[in-house]
Amino acid sequence: MRNKFKHPTLLSQLIFLISIIVLLTVLSVSIIFSSMIDDIAKKSLGNQAMTVAKMAARHEEIIEAMDDPDPSATIQPIAEEIRKSTGAGYVVIGNKESIRYSHHMPQYIGKKMGTSSKSAIEEGASVIYEGSGISGEAIKAKTPIYKDGVIVGVSSVGFLTDEVKVRMKEYHSKLFEFSVIIILIGIIGAILLARRVKKLIFNLEPEEISFLFKEKEATIESIRDATVAVNKNYNITSINKRARELLTDHHVREDQVVDSRLITLIESVILTKQNLINQKFLFGHQLYMVDAAPIIQKQQTIGAVLTIRPTSEIERFTKEVLEIKSISDSIRAQNHEYLNRLNTIYGLIVLEQYDEAKALISDEVKERQDIVVFLTSSVKDPYIAACLLGKINRSKELKVNLEIDEESNLAHIPESFNSKLFVGVLGNIIDNAMEAAIVAKGVQAHVKISFTDIGSEIIFDIEDNGNGVPMEWHEKIYTEGFTTKGGENHGLGLAIVKNTLDLLHGEIYLSTSSSGGAQFTIVLPKK
Repeated sequence: MRNKFKHPTLLSQLIFLISIIVLLTVLSVSIIFSSMIDDIAKKSLGNQAMTVAKMAARHEEIIEAMDDPDPSATIQPIAEEIRKSTGAGYVVIGNKESIRYSHHMPQYIGKKMGTSSKSAIEEGASVIYEGSGISGEAIKAKTPIYKDGVIVGVSSVGFLTDEVKVRMKEYHSKLFEFSVIIILIGIIGAILLARRVKKLIFNLEPEEISFLFKEKEATIESIRDATVAVNKNYNITSINKRARELLTDHHVREDQVVDSRLITLIESVILTKQNLINQKFLFGHQLYMVDAAPIIQKQQTIGAVLTIRPTSEIERFTKEVLEIKSISDSIRAQNHEYLNRLNTIYGLIVLEQYDEAKALISDEVKERQDIVVFLTSSVKDPYIAACLLGKINRSKELKVNLEIDEESNLAHIPESFNSKLFVGVLGNIIDNAMEAAIVAKGVQAHVKISFTDIGSEIIFDIEDNGNGVPMEWHEKIYTEGFTTKGGENHGLGLAIVKNTLDLLHGEIYLSTSSSGGAQFTIVLPKK
């Protein structure tokens, strides 16, 4: 609390700063304007004095009277008439010797004019200047009087500055009043503007804003999940370290989101103003969940916040529980099937059909044994063998005829080969093949697998008797989000396959199988 008393608040600082700016601006303008008024007034009076002086110098009666025995008798009335009609302070006409022929104070007629008349008489120059004389301070104009092209005298006109000063005082007074009004309006405006600014920043002080910014930055950086905030134009306004590590040029370029699926997600959130959660996205070769929430200001959506997190432990546990449940259901089904067969064997024994009972037992055991023996002898990698055995069991549950080519062999897999990563690819392709075959053929579904490691490459062929893949889709099916299935979170399997194969430096090819379905060929270098 003590800091608030030590330091002026943002509101008072803004009011003070804006008020000072307004005050200095008004004062500067007032001083400049006042000076301009003085200059303009003096210049205007000087020009007016010169106009009157030239008018008197060109007056024909004055010019003709210059040669009279008593010029003053003719010139004085004319000069006074000109003075009164123009408002001049004085109109003085003098001869070449600067002797006055007229003056508004008659006692000065016949006396010599000031030395300033010499330039008008000797040089024939018209001059305007400010000076003090018999009548007081005045703005004066002098011009020569010509007769037949020869200078015969001088016309001197002055406007007294006392009246000018009175007018200037009035102008300055009005200017001061106007300036005070402007300053008051400026101060009131400063207060309103400062309060508006304070309201926009939630009445926070600069130190508090700085602290909140640093706190937000530290909070975002401490979040283990990737967090990105974007505006309506998909420009990134906030991003933490994890997001910078995760998002590549494929997703973000020059601080702007360019990934089409992310843009679609952002557009949906902005349009509906609703949160979207647990949207599956593929970043690299890993699957992530993306949550999106709208940023709303004044009932308008101005952006969105994306939280990107890997599949959580709870989700993995949930998946494992579901798999265990599925295995349990499968075991119950197999148990039921085995009980039926056991009852059959029991019946054959009771009926003393021993040969038939032995044949039935032998066929059942032989099928299982042959599969295990084939896989253990032909596939030396335990992960790949386990994957294939699991898919065989899965095919029996789905009623799919899964055939492995007897000529297949994987006996020479180098230790550097990442089989743990590869089984994800293999399992995904086999699952897709069984699903496609079931959709097309039902109980006649058939999938065939063949593989070899002859040469410098490992090759897998997986073909099904489904409906196949149209030629125009051969490139699209590896794009994240592309799917022919309904619902959300589809279109990721083959994208994961393609990304994983890129890590393994492998290739995948799609063609039409002999049965009209799809055939995927996977080629992997041994080194």
